[in-house]
Amino acid sequence: MKNIAYLGIGIMGRGMAANLLKAGYPVTVWSRTASNCAPLVSKGAKQAATPAEAVAGADVVMYCLSDDAAVLDLVFGQGNLAAAVKAGQIVVDMTTIHPDTTRKEAAAFVEKGVRFLDAPVFGSKNEAAQGGLWIVVGGDKALYEEVKPILEVLSETTHYMGGTAKGTSMKLVGNLVVAAQLEALGEAMTLATKAGLAPEDVLGVLHVTDFKSPIFDGVGQALVNRDFSTHFALKLMLKDANLIARFAQDLNVPTPAAAATREVIKTAINKGWGEENASAFIRVLEDMSGVVVKK
Repeated sequence: MKNIAYLGIGIMGRGMAANLLKAGYPVTVWSRTASNCAPLVSKGAKQAATPAEAVAGADVVMYCLSDDAAVLDLVFGQGNLAAAVKAGQIVVDMTTIHPDTTRKEAAAFVEKGVRFLDAPVFGSKNEAAQGGLWIVVGGDKALYEEVKPILEVLSETTHYMGGTAKGTSMKLVGNLVVAAQLEALGEAMTLATKAGLAPEDVLGVLHVTDFKSPIFDGVGQALVNRDFSTHFALKLMLKDANLIARFAQDLNVPTPAAAATREVIKTAINKGWGEENASAFIRVLEDMSGVVVKK
């Protein structure tokens, strides 16, 4: 069984590393916030003081960080992972980042004889904890097949999308859809509320129609309950919205609806809701409409 180093123990990394331990993999963990590792150490993980210490002896190095800057700092900056890894090791980056960042780190690893996959995930806190993520992968297909048993411990499904950066490309495509669904739900629920419809009755219809969505079910009920507890922080949704805008600009693809949604997200951030769940941006639409969606 492969030895795994997991770097970055945040909301997502904590759940993924715990599932790897549960599946019997030897796991060494490292995090900038060392105390985050304690629950995993209690479950049998080893804790390293530095990324270099964590990856020494690892067959597979995995990380899921907050953004491009964090990845670049780990790989080329203070973490110096590009210098620490050895030929023959496998690196799997599960972060949502711009494809250009993926290509930059892949080139550095390949130069060292290290095999690399980009494998960002769909899902948030609950899916990470329950091993129910959906993983989209870019890189060498044979390497994907080799690493697939590890990814399956973390996921409901895995999807090979093509060569390097195709995983991160798919992740931005998917996140565009997620943002559009949240915007559509927010607009629909505020319109329904102002029209005098009971929000829970509206959700009952959305649950059974041919345009139903798990996002409508989960976020819709949380909205009615006024629950904006963080599963995926709004500030990270803005980060992703900015990545999507840049990605679309790179390819000269018009994304007018995504651009409008990004402005709503910016407004929510400026109201101080960045640490709340991504769905908190629906409160901007409520403010604009003069209603509150609730029971």
